[in-house]
Amino acid sequence: MNPTTPNPSERPRIIHYFPDMRLEQGGVVRSILDWCKVLAGRGDDVTLVAYDSPDVPSEWNGQAGKPNFVRIPAASGSNFFVSSQALLIWRELLAGGGVAHLHTPWEVSNLRMARIAQQMGVPYIVSIHGMLDDWSMSQRGLKKQIYLAIGARRFLRGAARLHYTAAAEMQQAQRRVPGSAGAVLPLLVDLSPFQSLPGREPAHARFPVLSGDEPKLLFLSRLHEKKGVHLLIEAAGFLRQKGRQFKLLIAGTGSAEYENQLHEQTRRLHLEEVVSFLGLVVGEEKISLYQSADLFVLPTQQENFGLVLIEALAAGTPVVTTKGTDIWQDIAAAGGTITEYASAAISNAMDRLLEDRAALAALGQRGREWAMQNMNTETVAAGYERLYAQVIQERLRRHLKRF
Repeated sequence: MNPTTPNPSERPRIIHYFPDMRLEQGGVVRSILDWCKVLAGRGDDVTLVAYDSPDVPSEWNGQAGKPNFVRIPAASGSNFFVSSQALLIWRELLAGGGVAHLHTPWEVSNLRMARIAQQMGVPYIVSIHGMLDDWSMSQRGLKKQIYLAIGARRFLRGAARLHYTAAAEMQQAQRRVPGSAGAVLPLLVDLSPFQSLPGREPAHARFPVLSGDEPKLLFLSRLHEKKGVHLLIEAAGFLRQKGRQFKLLIAGTGSAEYENQLHEQTRRLHLEEVVSFLGLVVGEEKISLYQSADLFVLPTQQENFGLVLIEALAAGTPVVTTKGTDIWQDIAAAGGTITEYASAAISNAMDRLLEDRAALAALGQRGREWAMQNMNTETVAAGYERLYAQVIQERLRRHLKRF
């Protein structure tokens, strides 16, 4: 047996809950899908519970090596509440014991799910996903502070662990939830599709804009103001003024309003010939798109982990990002470039790196080696299994002390 693999008799039963499983929602959904897939593949008993499930694989039926997916009915009229039928299903699932894994502090339905878990003696873990970071709390801060005060803080303190993906994330969050028990583990990224890379052909077949020898700059993530896409387009304008030849590829979707702003900005800066919007890209084509890029750029204001940064590194594509990424020190150790959140600084960093494309390729290989070693899927998965087993044992010991 692999030394990182727990004894089958000690494997915990894991129940993930997140209501809206659509990949267009971003990294939270992507990470939950990876958690479930990898842990079930290792033989764990994994169930995913959600009411909206367009991106949950249809073959997730609980058979050997696959998660079990349970779809619950949404409450009529609002996603903020949980239907009575859904709560009955949730109780039935928790009756088998194990650990509940909930996601984000702001999902209102988590409060009901957590309360039932407490009533049934089932410990729960909450992954914060960067939503208690300083930047996140500065957005609609008063509303969030009120929500923490009226119920969310109690919900978070009741968790067996609050899960963070970086020490920097935990330091920021614990100011909002003092006295809570925290655990730091990187996101469980399924890197198995990156073991044998598909090459550039799948992306080139779908996106003819990739033809030509110009350096390719790639942004791939949810299109949201905090991700700094508008800053990247402005940086591209500076780069073009310097005479640099390149193509900027923007992959992802967002609100219609923000997407329209980005298209208008591209037209205003006369960058239509160099900026292309590719929409949502997933699967093999996404990995191939990473490989087709000379440089991956995520000029974000805030990321607790930056899943796409790890994916880009695993594909052998060097990255540029900011200190808004809580794991920026790890990214720097992988050969990534860390810059200020400013269009001129981002432009200068890209310009400098594009001076030597051969050196850039070597930097990409260094990043790939770092990602495959430090974000090793099986090693990280074993860390989660130990965490789940630990909180179950803690709950059992507390229960026994009562007798």
